[in-house]
Amino acid sequence: MSGHSKWKNIMHKKEKTDAQRAKIFTKIGREITMAVKEGGPDPTSNAKLKDIIAKAKENNVPNDNIDRVIKKAAGSGDENNYEDITYEGYGPRGIAIIVETVTDNRNRTAGDLRHYFDKFGGNLGQTGSVSWMFEQKGVIVLEKEEYDEDKLMEALLEADILDLVAEEDVFEVYTTPEALPATKDYLHQKGYVTLSAEVEQVPNNYISLTDENDQKNMQKLLDMLEEDDDVQNVWHNWEE
Repeated sequence: MSGHSKWKNIMHKKEKTDAQRAKIFTKIGREITMAVKEGGPDPTSNAKLKDIIAKAKENNVPNDNIDRVIKKAAGSGDENNYEDITYEGYGPRGIAIIVETVTDNRNRTAGDLRHYFDKFGGNLGQTGSVSWMFEQKGVIVLEKEEYDEDKLMEALLEADILDLVAEEDVFEVYTTPEALPATKDYLHQKGYVTLSAEVEQVPNNYISLTDENDQKNMQKLLDMLEEDDDVQNVWHNWEE
């Protein structure tokens, strides 16, 4: 599957241990906290919170956990001051990487990320150094074995989409970021169940790594980034 897609990571995460699943809950909890502090605790009037709650449920976060984080963020019990910071850099052989973080300590996060990149043959760059190689798109993922491609395409003729791509295990529906919520709702109304629906950074082109050592270092770098609690999303143009 192409490097931009998070679905491979989602599937991989679902196979991990309880401790590793707890990391996912922590990351999503931070997103919920920020959304509540920015737009309030009511998902009917806070679209961002509504989307994150949907994402939490897709990742099997228990409802009790979601409610507890919302209540804590809405009250005076959460003193953490989180902020969104996006980092850009290069992996082995110039692989472009975008790292989206939510952190309460930007010095710690920047230092950790710089260490990961340096350790595995890459380097952090300046803002804008690689983002021009990516385009923001809405990506809706559906289980491939559940649906017929022709019928799905027929249903999507009335929707505002850019493309439908059949991957090995899933269908990926591409939209503009603005059209993502309406397209997701449209599919749900048609009876389709989506595995994920998010705005992603999709690379304009991909780079293959032919050297086995470069491949190992790139995978180790991605693993380190994914394991970091401050890291929310990792986008890259490595053709795995």
